[in-house]
Amino acid sequence: MSSPSPSLVFDRVRLVWPDGTVALDDVSGSLGRGRTGLVGRNGAGKSTLLRVAAGQIAPTSGTFSASGEVAMLPQRLAADPRRPVSSILGVETALTALRAIESGDVAPHHFDAVGDDWDVETRAHSLLAEAGVASDALDRTVGELSGGEAMLAALVGLRARAADITLLDEPTNDLDRDARARVGELVRTWPGTLVVVSHDVALLELMDATAELYGHTLSVVSGPYSVWRAHRDAEQDAAVRAERDAAQSLRSERRQRIESHDKLATRARVAHKAQVEKRVPGIIAGNRANAAQVSAGRLSTEMRGKEDAARAALDEAAARVRDDDVVRIDLPDPGNAHGRRILVLGDGEREWIVTGRERVALVGRNGSGKTTLLESIVRGTGAVGAVHARASVEHVGYLPQRLDDLDDTASVLDTLCAAAPNVPVPAVRDRLARFLVRGDAVTRPVGSLSGGERFRVALARVLLADPPPQLLVLDEPTNNLDLDTVDQLVSALQAYRGAVLLVSHDDAFLARVGLDLRLELEDGRLTERAP
Repeated sequence: MSSPSPSLVFDRVRLVWPDGTVALDDVSGSLGRGRTGLVGRNGAGKSTLLRVAAGQIAPTSGTFSASGEVAMLPQRLAADPRRPVSSILGVETALTALRAIESGDVAPHHFDAVGDDWDVETRAHSLLAEAGVASDALDRTVGELSGGEAMLAALVGLRARAADITLLDEPTNDLDRDARARVGELVRTWPGTLVVVSHDVALLELMDATAELYGHTLSVVSGPYSVWRAHRDAEQDAAVRAERDAAQSLRSERRQRIESHDKLATRARVAHKAQVEKRVPGIIAGNRANAAQVSAGRLSTEMRGKEDAARAALDEAAARVRDDDVVRIDLPDPGNAHGRRILVLGDGEREWIVTGRERVALVGRNGSGKTTLLESIVRGTGAVGAVHARASVEHVGYLPQRLDDLDDTASVLDTLCAAAPNVPVPAVRDRLARFLVRGDAVTRPVGSLSGGERFRVALARVLLADPPPQLLVLDEPTNNLDLDTVDQLVSALQAYRGAVLLVSHDDAFLARVGLDLRLELEDGRLTERAP
């Protein structure tokens, strides 16, 4: 059902990329005022739909309308690490002009850029304070902030802009517990219409409505994620029952048709025998035979009509039952012995030795140095303050928080072949198929992928590398993953026979992985916490 008082309306919106890939296929639906969570499987086109709504890309066909100004927070905020922080705050133009005037440049265009916003620098510092980011960040670049700091700065900038409609794409990715709570408070009081693409269930529970992009339709249910999930599950239970009942009806109609055919055939044989044996006059026997043929033809047509109707009902019922593919992650065995030393972590006062197949979580606030420490492990050795880390194995698989190391111009297939150079191309294709990248999709450039698809390729490159990693280092691995894929990742990590070091702010995910050790990094020290 569509929501009342629509702010965004999509009518048969179709988008085809230059390489012929269909990103959106005749999507129709509307999103109403208030806070709406937009959910759907990875690759469904959620981010692309937001870009259409923001006017960043034009649909190939179909129409779209918005009831006011649209502002958008992109999923890949850190795609350009050189971007000034003042830019994501929305004050770069006015701030640059103000500083030029203060330095003595009185060109008229500077005054035009400042307008009435002479306190822009003070306002910018207030926005950074609201985001929990140091005030000196105003003169830094996005690449110099942690992912969480950059996201919060962009969010407060957008909120201050107060556009009629704001679109947020995965706003809690990379954020620690405190920052996620801060985003929640921003969302609760957000001015105007807000549409949020997210896999963060806690954030989705703050929504007034939940929309799903599935197939060609944008369907909306009033209420947060839990209400939508209950609605979808009930709908699917009813669809499964309807399919089962329709299948039973088809079997019944087919059985009745066969039984009727057998009865008519028996009657025909009896009549023919009577005619041959001349137990009734020939003219009467002939009339009976003709009547029987007409009756048989009429009954056969009627029975086939009922069977065809039952088959059509089954097809219609089956179409309402979802048949979603799921990522199948089956990790190779690196052959780690239980007692083999894999990794050493220490802070000058104490050391922790990770062996064999242990699962370790590194937690801490944004900006505490977790990502820097992981990067030092991948380089071989390094330190963050007094904290040091050293891997004792050769093969380390690393999934970074930011996916900037992927070559946007390379094809998906070439990307995975580079990680597994000794694996035949057909086997590489088979591995990609486990991550739902199939057919012509493997030849697409990485830069054309959605955020979820891009993440799956990065994940596949790490998890399916050859030789297999003896230590998996995963920085926020659930970012951009739909909930079904998170389930698959949990199962794979539980079965993986190597060591795992995780950075994640998703406590539910860490609990499911089954940690052996949890270390908190704070102020250059490591503290052991309960797993």
